[in-house]
Amino acid sequence: MSRDRGPRRARRRARIATAVTALSVTASGCVVVHGERELIPAATRAEAARALTEFTAAYNAADKAYDPALDAEHTTGALAAIDEARLRAGRANHPRGNPAYTPLALTDAEFTIPKKPGWPRWFVADARGNKGGDRRWLLAFTRSGPDARWQAAYLTLAAPDDVPDFRTDADGWAEAVPADAAGLAVAPGGLSKAYADCLTRGGTVFADGAYTSAFRQARERRASRPGLVSQYIDEPLTGGDQAPLALRTRDGGALVFFASRHYEKQTAARGASVPTPGDDVLALTEGEIKQSLTMEFVSNEIALDPARGAGEAGRVSVLGRVQGMTSGKGE
Repeated sequence: MSRDRGPRRARRRARIATAVTALSVTASGCVVVHGERELIPAATRAEAARALTEFTAAYNAADKAYDPALDAEHTTGALAAIDEARLRAGRANHPRGNPAYTPLALTDAEFTIPKKPGWPRWFVADARGNKGGDRRWLLAFTRSGPDARWQAAYLTLAAPDDVPDFRTDADGWAEAVPADAAGLAVAPGGLSKAYADCLTRGGTVFADGAYTSAFRQARERRASRPGLVSQYIDEPLTGGDQAPLALRTRDGGALVFFASRHYEKQTAARGASVPTPGDDVLALTEGEIKQSLTMEFVSNEIALDPARGAGEAGRVSVLGRVQGMTSGKGE
């Protein structure tokens, strides 16, 4: 979808600048925030900006030193699993730190903050990064309680024109979509399983694209090669900090962040051997690779989940996907 994003950003920033909090006044005259019942903004814009800044600083420190402890308090869910394994592999191969370190810079940030009751609370940051080409960095931050730190649970990249317009109220606050919401092509809580099924068996739930049909075709080409067979298992991830997060789009659909787990097992024929993997794979692999190597991956995705009957024949479109190996086993 092609459009001028500038006016939309200006309008959103102007609206979000005015924070409206749901308050009730008790009989004694005390003002109380009923966060468990009332729809209130998940964060102020200043809080969201500070969370993004703190995450970026911690991410850079961890990336420079290849030390997962330095950003562990700023990540959770699928992103934490991917990031921790990446840093652990980097540390194993480069104990003195990242020789190719370039700090991440996130600029031109927009914050989409939903109103919702209770905890956890969350919001989405959309920023331009100095890595990943011209794609936008989309991060979903969550906070489990009033004394908890904001943590990045999802990080994906998407083309600027793929980022949709969100439905907002008169004060600029967005609408969170429940996991069991009806009226969409797939309820957000069911997207992870639907995606795992799509990669395993195909189907018509998801639109064709790089992360669906093309991804399946690439795996089919690798499934059987001379002296080597590759097998795949795909599983949903939906619990705890890996629960999906969804925002209502202006057209009545939803933008959904969700996670999934994937396994690839490479088995060599008798008399052959598994191709020697890279240093990062070896750093995450236990056991000796003789005839087989099983690799476990965690991925996080963002998808446009259209209103039922809308979109490309009502199909879900996966806009971005970031995957990382988290463990391996040689046999």
